Amino acid sequence: MNRPRAILITGGGTGIGAATARILAAAGHSVAICGRRAGPLRAVAAEVGALDLVCDIADAHQVDRMIGSVTDVFGGLDGLVLNAGIMAPGGVAELTPEDFTTMVSVNLTGAFLVAREALPHLIARHGAIVSVASVAALRASSEMGGYAATKAGLAMLTQSLAVDHAHQGLRANVVCPGWTVTEMADEEMAAFGRERGLDVAAAYRLVTALVPQRRPAHADEVAAVISWLLSDAASYVNGAVIPVDGSSAAVDAGTVPFDPRVSLNLSHGHDLGQGRDDRGHDGVGPRR
Repeated sequence: MNRPRAILITGGGTGIGAATARILAAAGHSVAICGRRAGPLRAVAAEVGALDLVCDIADAHQVDRMIGSVTDVFGGLDGLVLNAGIMAPGGVAELTPEDFTTMVSVNLTGAFLVAREALPHLIARHGAIVSVASVAALRASSEMGGYAATKAGLAMLTQSLAVDHAHQGLRANVVCPGWTVTEMADEEMAAFGRERGLDVAAAYRLVTALVPQRRPAHADEVAAVISWLLSDAASYVNGAVIPVDGSSAAVDAGTVPFDPRVSLNLSHGHDLGQGRDDRGHDGVGPRR
């Protein structure tokens, strides 16, 4: 970025949001962070000198007040990072309507409300939006149907902003992180590992075993891409959806067994030599 800018980060108290606040503040920008928990926000604000605001972005009235406070303090707004998000595991069959509605309200409706309220201020300064979606927006995963749907919706919302307002100087792009070491992911790895007798580090290694880079991202690696997308260096990047995933989205699942570096074992539930397939046909393996 060639000049100091005023940037708002939703979900700025932890994880990728906090890492982005650190990078932007270190570069001399005015940073505001918002979230629902005052404690983490205060800690990051004290560390980097950010403006911290408690706000439930699913509440339109709170969003209106929050954007007003940011623009009053900074005199305008140059950048917006739509990072706030929550996750409830489960496919369509397992998710409760309440869990699904809650994810939509934060991951999608909340992003819409913040973007809508910030839009006039961003257009006035030819600003930029970066939304933090997920590789789940690009590839379907087992028992993640609700979360994936909200993140795919966020990606399309962001691209729609680019298409509608690029002629007014607005840029809007999406980053799609894969597994990233954050507080929220640590909790998921703790639960995942507990069922398998693994500690958190080993759980991360297992879930990234088929990622070509064979490791999770660190939050500052994702934040660096966000910072670049907000900068003049990305001035003709608009409406892009960028995986930050160690090449996991590029993998062809059907060829993974051919990779000499990978060893796969079939469970009894996936014994191709037995029983019938999903169409009721005999299995394709050896017959007895």
